[in-house]
Amino acid sequence: MLPCFYLFLPFAPNGRKPRVRPINPPDGPYPMPKFLLASALLAATSLVSVPALAAEPAYDLAAQKAKLATIPMAVDTKFLSAEERDVVNLLIKASDLMSEVYLRQRYAENPQVRRAVSMNRRADRDLLVEMFDRNFGPWDELADLHPFWGTTPMPEGAGFYPEDLTRADFEAYLAAHPEQKAALTSPYTVVRRDGAKLVAVPYSVAYKEWLEPAAKLLDQAAARTSNASLRKFLSLRAKAFRTDDYYESELAWMDLKDTPIEVAIGPYEVYTDRLMGAKTSFESFVTLKDPVESAALAKYKNYLRDMEANLPIAEEYKNFQRGFESPIAVAEQIRGGGDNVPGPQTVAFNLPNDERVREAKGAKKVILSNVLGAKFERILKPMGALVLVPSQAAQVDRKYMQLETLFHELSHSLGPGTIVVNGQTTTVDKALKEQNSAIEEAKADVAGVWDILLMMQKGEIPAAERPQLFATYVAGIFRAVRFGAVEAHGKGAALQYGYLRAKGAFTFDAATKRYTYDDAKMEAGLRDLLHDMLMLQAKGDYEGTKAFMARWAKLDPEAEGVIASMADLPVDIRPVYPEGI
Repeated sequence: MLPCFYLFLPFAPNGRKPRVRPINPPDGPYPMPKFLLASALLAATSLVSVPALAAEPAYDLAAQKAKLATIPMAVDTKFLSAEERDVVNLLIKASDLMSEVYLRQRYAENPQVRRAVSMNRRADRDLLVEMFDRNFGPWDELADLHPFWGTTPMPEGAGFYPEDLTRADFEAYLAAHPEQKAALTSPYTVVRRDGAKLVAVPYSVAYKEWLEPAAKLLDQAAARTSNASLRKFLSLRAKAFRTDDYYESELAWMDLKDTPIEVAIGPYEVYTDRLMGAKTSFESFVTLKDPVESAALAKYKNYLRDMEANLPIAEEYKNFQRGFESPIAVAEQIRGGGDNVPGPQTVAFNLPNDERVREAKGAKKVILSNVLGAKFERILKPMGALVLVPSQAAQVDRKYMQLETLFHELSHSLGPGTIVVNGQTTTVDKALKEQNSAIEEAKADVAGVWDILLMMQKGEIPAAERPQLFATYVAGIFRAVRFGAVEAHGKGAALQYGYLRAKGAFTFDAATKRYTYDDAKMEAGLRDLLHDMLMLQAKGDYEGTKAFMARWAKLDPEAEGVIASMADLPVDIRPVYPEGI
């Protein structure tokens, strides 16, 4: 889905140490002054021809566009009542406003940059605009954030922090001003400079122009629905948009029932904050539940406590403090917004991320069956034959893509959460900071397969289908590493490849240029990898995690060669959803 950037008007909206290079705009009007990133990116309409800076030879913007397969998403909505249809259409409008907010979270000056991109006179202007819209900015999500408008890197702090703020400087400031730490590191504030000071601006203030209209739409949807649980959630989420207190609305979201409408909307993931891994990004999922498929998978949530007990770590590190309710829903997505739109498309989500809610109620798992199905048919199924020897490639199975996705999400609810580091109570995500996203995604991948093996032992899943499990898992590693080394899932997949290859879980045949997995070594390697990742989390070992990722999260020439053979396969999909129903 392309976000509704045609609504943007040419008005002004509301990292690292200054090492930003000044950039002349492609076919821009004036020589570029030596300013910061915003000045470098704000290339405007062409009056005087200025030579464009050359991109890296290997980068091809048109080829990057082709990496996404456009898939129209036709969702069956005939079963909805008139009331439910009205509610969904209001949620679609609110969803689009999440895109407006996230555009500015990616980079505060993005609206002006887009206007400059759209007014340049280069022959590839339309392609530049389309790629800007796909990526919510001039940095390519599928090319490790390669800049395609100028050459300036995306700030690690995105639009959440001052562009020149480094991690070391921020941590030094927090140490010198402990009274400000809670506000500055809050997941719901933007950090700005006020002279020599840093100040925290609440999301409700920084993004009021879009959050207040979104809150009004949620209020309208709450007034329209007759479902009490949905009404409560929408009303509380509207309130949260105005107050930045999301706790009560997260609890209410966990209690949604007796409605086909499954909506997640608000600030959730921290992937965009590569500086500290603390600031949440606004996004939305508007989906319709499949009650039959949901019921078929619901039995697995009853085993969450058994899954925790089965983790390959000492008892003292296991976490039985979280709630184990964990509702499971299989749904079809009919709209996405904000952080849900650019880059690799989400096939499932596990929310909320607030550890307080997880300890009280657990977390909800939602599988987006139409997105998952499109990815399997267009990417994973044909990829198997390029990764594995024929006998194993034939075992790649959509059933196991869905099961691995489900157990991946279930596994986000397993393992250490609230921990003690140096005598201080904290959480894993805070202790591991920007390193947490990638290792948490890898942990969920590996624990998901480990959990399926447990279900096979318990007779819930046929043990004879181990070949399908492992074949689908290995092919899935290669699907994810193509997302790039910056994206959390891609980096986590590279970690799994490097570690498991070293353990002999799969071997490469130079003659056929295909891999063969070894059943016994695969299981042993998964156990060891899961143990090592869980212990890094349990101890809140930031430096150890950095070293672990540096050692294992890399690909060898054999993997690079196999990935090169996938040039004709899309890296991901670009779903196109209806404007309304």
